[in-house]
Amino acid sequence: MTEERRQIDIMIEKAASGPHFSGLRLECLRSPPAAPRPSSTLSDSNSPKQPFVIGVSGGTASGKTTVCDRIIQQLQDHRDSFYCGLTAEEAERVHEYNFDHPDAFDTEQLLECIETLKCGKSVQVPIYDFKNHRRCSDVSRQVNASDVIILEGILVFHDPRVRDLMNMKIFVDADADVRLARRIRRDIVERGRDINSVLEQYAKFVKPAFDDFVLPSKKYADVIIPRGAENHVAIDLIVQHIRTKLGLHDLCKIYPNVYVIQSTFQIRGMHTLIRDRDISKHDFVFYSDRLIRLVVEHGLGHLPFTEKQIVTPTGSVYSGVDFCKKLCGVSIIRSGESMENALRACCKGIKIGKILIHRVGDNGKQLIYEKLPKDISERHVLLLDPVLATGNSANHAIELLRQKGVPESRIIFLNLISAPEGIHCVCKRFPSLKIVTSEIDLSLNEEFRVIPGLGEFGDRYFGTD
Repeated sequence: MTEERRQIDIMIEKAASGPHFSGLRLECLRSPPAAPRPSSTLSDSNSPKQPFVIGVSGGTASGKTTVCDRIIQQLQDHRDSFYCGLTAEEAERVHEYNFDHPDAFDTEQLLECIETLKCGKSVQVPIYDFKNHRRCSDVSRQVNASDVIILEGILVFHDPRVRDLMNMKIFVDADADVRLARRIRRDIVERGRDINSVLEQYAKFVKPAFDDFVLPSKKYADVIIPRGAENHVAIDLIVQHIRTKLGLHDLCKIYPNVYVIQSTFQIRGMHTLIRDRDISKHDFVFYSDRLIRLVVEHGLGHLPFTEKQIVTPTGSVYSGVDFCKKLCGVSIIRSGESMENALRACCKGIKIGKILIHRVGDNGKQLIYEKLPKDISERHVLLLDPVLATGNSANHAIELLRQKGVPESRIIFLNLISAPEGIHCVCKRFPSLKIVTSEIDLSLNEEFRVIPGLGEFGDRYFGTD
C-alpha cells in the first residue's frame, strides 16, 4: 500500500504583502486511544483571528493533490510536508497494513496540530522517510500560523470533529477507471511496485475503503469538482474564493449579515477626499453622494426578487427579474436625510419615513419624532444613517420599526462608515438584520467618535459646522 494513500495535506496561506503558502502533510498511522480532548478556547475574545479552513477529499488518484498544487501555483506559493511512521512491527508487514481505513489515521494529532495553528502558534513538522516508513528524528521544519488552511486527504470528511473545523469542503471526483489507471502508473513508476501487487492491494483495501468511507463522505461537500485538476474553471473559482476571504474584514467573518462593498481605488480615493478636513463643502457633498449611491445600489441587491420574462425590441424573449415592490426608506434625522436623494434616484417614487432621536449623553436615547408609512409592516425597509458609531441610535430606530410590525429580517441598515463597536452592538441585538457599509473604521475614541472617521457628517454635508 502506498504511503500516499494515507496522506493528509495541510496548506497554510500567509496573508502578507504577497500570497505565501507553507504547508504540512500529515501521514499518521494507527495510534493508541487518546485522552479526552479539552474544550477549545478559540472563541475567547483574546484569541487571534480565525483562519479560513478548506477541506479537500476524494478517492485515490482522483487528483486531490494536483488540485491543491494548482491552487498554490495560481497564488504563487510553496509547500512542505511531514509524515509520522510505522512501528517496527508494522513495518515488517507493511503490505498487509490497511492505510485506507480511518483507524490508520492519528486524528487526535491532526486536531491538535490544526488547533495549534488556529491559536496563532507555529508547529514543528518532522520529515518522513518513505523507504523506511519512519520519521527522520534529527530533521524538522517549522510551519507558522496562517490565514487559510487547506486539509487534503481521502478521509478528512470522515471524522465530524475535523469537518467542524472546516469553513469549506471540496470533493474531487474522478471516474473509477481513471483513478485506477493513475494509481497503477504512479505506484509502478514512482514506488517501484509490480502491477500484481498494486491490483491486489487495490481490490483488498483501496476499493472497499472508498466504498465504505470515502464515497459516503461526499455528501458533506460544499463543492464537487469533477475531472479533478483538469477542471480549470472550478479551480479558478476556488482561488477567487480564497482571495475574497483573505480580503474580508474580520467582522464580516463573525457576522455574516455584515456586508462591505468591494473596495477599489475609486472608492478609496473618495473616502480619502471626504475624510479630509480641508475639503470644500461642494466637493464633500459631491463625493459623499457618489459613495452613498454605491451603498444604496449594493443594499438594493440584497432585496428579494421574482423571475420575469419580457420581449425585447428585437422580438426576443429575455428572462430576467422583477424588483421588490413593497419597499420604503427610513432616514434617521438629520444625517440620514443626506442619503434620501440617492435612494430616490434608484427607486422612483419610493416612500421615505423619518425618525428623530435626541441624544441624552452618550448612552441614553430619546425618541422625539417619527413619521412612517402606515403599511410599513408590509414593506422591506432601508434604514439610512451615514455613520454607525456606538449603535445606540440605530438600535433605538430598529426597535421602533419592530414595534411597528417590521420583521427584523426585512430591515437593511445602510451607512458609509461603521465602527466595530457599533457593529457588535447592532448585530448582537438584531442578528437577522443586514448592515451594508462602504468601510469599517478602527474604533471609537473616548468621545464616542469614529476613528479615523469623518467628523460630524450632517454638519459637513448641510453646511452647519
